[in-house]
Amino acid sequence: MQASLAQRIDALLPQTQCARCGYDGCKPYADAIAAGSAEINQCPPGGKATIAALAALLGRAPLPLNPANGTEPAADLVAVIDEPACIGCYKCIQACPVDAIVGAPKRMHTVIAAECSGCELCLAPCPVDCISLQPRAATLPAPAAQASLWRRRHAARKTRLVREQEMRMEARRRRAPSLRDRAQAFDIAAAIERARSRRGTDMPVTAAPPTLDGDGKKA
Repeated sequence: MQASLAQRIDALLPQTQCARCGYDGCKPYADAIAAGSAEINQCPPGGKATIAALAALLGRAPLPLNPANGTEPAADLVAVIDEPACIGCYKCIQACPVDAIVGAPKRMHTVIAAECSGCELCLAPCPVDCISLQPRAATLPAPAAQASLWRRRHAARKTRLVREQEMRMEARRRRAPSLRDRAQAFDIAAAIERARSRRGTDMPVTAAPPTLDGDGKKA
């Protein structure tokens, strides 16, 4: 089956999933280029080479990299965690778009260097600044060789996040009401009853009809 234009564009992107293009990953950016709603010069990790490849595919003239999206890195990078300084906050794991960081809450985290795309998204969430970017070692697989892995990892992560959100919503729907929930429900019911009582006492009082005796006279 022939690949769509968006798929051919996506195949030329570096798959770092860094979101610096303004989209949530390389595929949404490829879709936007194919739809004509994004320019070809918004990918800093791809830099001049990716812009030239996209221009050739689309039959367009190359453009300089848009500075609003960042600058082209001088070298391929990977994230490195200063493990003794790590407090196990889990925020970097939640931020990594390709699941290249492992660890558990309140336990030391570490980066799987070979699988890190160098996206930088783990830097900002770290509350103790224990993550830095270092040049990618020559012994690691080249980024181009990892692109298909990063594409699969990113897609799998998005699917997992949607599934986990649905599971949380279902669990909240099914769980038994907590004491707080029951207290809130009681407070609401009590407020409704008080409102009804006030409406009853505020109604105008009408005189009762006179009582008549057997002759039709007032008693």
